Amino acid sequence: MALDDGRLPKLLLLDSASLYFRAFYGVPDQRKDASETPTNALRGFLDMIATLVTQHRPTHLVACWDDDWRPQWRVDLVPTYKTHRLTEGSDAVEESPDDLTPQVPLIREALAAVGIARIGVPDHEADDVIGTLTTRHHGVMPVDVVTGDRDLLQLVDDAQAVRVLYTGKGGVREPDIATESMLREKYGVPTGEAYLEMSVLRGDTSDGLPGVKGIGDKTAAQLIEQYGSLAALRAAVDSGDPAIKGARRTNLEAASAYLDVAPTVVRVVRDAPVPEVDLALPTQVADRLALDELAARHGIENPVGRLLTALGLA
Repeated sequence: MALDDGRLPKLLLLDSASLYFRAFYGVPDQRKDASETPTNALRGFLDMIATLVTQHRPTHLVACWDDDWRPQWRVDLVPTYKTHRLTEGSDAVEESPDDLTPQVPLIREALAAVGIARIGVPDHEADDVIGTLTTRHHGVMPVDVVTGDRDLLQLVDDAQAVRVLYTGKGGVREPDIATESMLREKYGVPTGEAYLEMSVLRGDTSDGLPGVKGIGDKTAAQLIEQYGSLAALRAAVDSGDPAIKGARRTNLEAASAYLDVAPTVVRVVRDAPVPEVDLALPTQVADRLALDELAARHGIENPVGRLLTALGLA
């Protein structure tokens, strides 16, 4: 269904932390005085949005937020979940570079002043916001998810026009555009669901998920392909399938408790209590005075100007 101006609707969902961490490490710190507030992540994040809006022309845009980057319900299932990211001596605070921490509130201020929707949900990660909004809007409009987190490849769904713009190597300018054919070619799995089940078997050290001993990407994909699903593979193990033998059988049996709970931890929530808000791109700057003051205070007039130009608000 076309909009009043003739454009076809498209929803762009940003994995915000993934992008501002990338900006922090990729954009030079231009401060001349260490006492000044750093702005490299802020500048880079705004430029990323400008690039994405220019290249992909969404009509709807959400900066999805980690209101809880390590939900307790996931930790209860897999206690090692993201433990390596904790600040030393804490069981709740994520380790973050000292120069990034003060920039996150500035990013929130900038998004609010421009009028770009930012959504987080208590007890859920940004991934869950993304999963819920994808489920809520797929079939209504195409959905592109922008992230550097491979976990979100589970959302790829050609039939529902859901793609993932994976920023791993090429950044937001040249992301890997994940469709089902890309999953097949690169990972040997046919669907987003199959990618999820492969990733459970493989594990993910970046999230503290051990996986099954001796099973990497290739073997995990082969097993999912051979048996059709993780549930069918586990049923074959339980029934004594002679094709699963030796160390592989031993390791799969030993990982039974992990495999009971890991899919729930890895699977993004599709029905989180995400509020119904207007996701459309702003048609005017929400708070021009606040935006101008923020830009002047931190010397970010150029990235703000580029973003407003991309949005047609300059």
